[in-house]
Amino acid sequence: MPVPARPLKIGLSARLLHTPPAELGFRNKTLQYLEQTIAHWIMAHGALVLMIPTISTSAEVSRRGISVRAYVRELDGLVLQGGADVCPRSYGKQPMRAEWAGDIERDRYEMELLHEFMAQGKPVLGICRGAQLMNVALGGTLFQDIATQCPQAIPHVDTDLYDQLYHEISFEPDSRLRGLYGDLGHASVTSIHHQAVDRLGSDLVVEARSTRDGIVEAIRWRGAGYAIGLQWHPEFHTAGHDLLDSSPIVLDFLAAAERMREPG
Repeated sequence: MPVPARPLKIGLSARLLHTPPAELGFRNKTLQYLEQTIAHWIMAHGALVLMIPTISTSAEVSRRGISVRAYVRELDGLVLQGGADVCPRSYGKQPMRAEWAGDIERDRYEMELLHEFMAQGKPVLGICRGAQLMNVALGGTLFQDIATQCPQAIPHVDTDLYDQLYHEISFEPDSRLRGLYGDLGHASVTSIHHQAVDRLGSDLVVEARSTRDGIVEAIRWRGAGYAIGLQWHPEFHTAGHDLLDSSPIVLDFLAAAERMREPG
């Protein structure tokens, strides 16, 4: 009997919690974690999800013992999940306000992952912060706060509504996303972000924009591999809501991982 192919192994970048609440019992420790919905969204389509911990020169498991390159060799694709702001210093700016300083440690960790997955020809999907990180890693910049720097924009975040805030996007003509959805030119998506792509990074193109204000909602790398960033959260699009079907996105990403993975 033929041996069945092993499931795809998808790496998920970690969220970092540098100062956990005291009630969790991790005094002076950093937590690395994932958000359940994004893991289950990928797993529901038949792939395994493995969170990738950071590697530090000062950690107990140092770069002398294991490398990012070694981790990437064992995985078939990367998903950069949402979370803290990208630090403005990562794209050569100073924070306009202290609360927008972001997490530069996470930036460096995820940029290294992104570049290594791209170097090894393995696909990358960036979600929300992940899309912004992708743009910065390729030389682009961000609006630190949409409401401040783009006063004509519609609200893109609401702390009370959280994942119940939606708005319409428009796919760019001839974009990969437009191709995934056929004749569908517009769709509603979640909106949980106060930052957004400003200047595009090298070899990136816009795939979708917010219909009412033109804010960039999706980007794609034009290089030989596969790297797409979405500003919305497709993993939050559940049945029963009139939102963009997220299945074509994850299936396209997993199909790219299948094409690019090494035999064995």
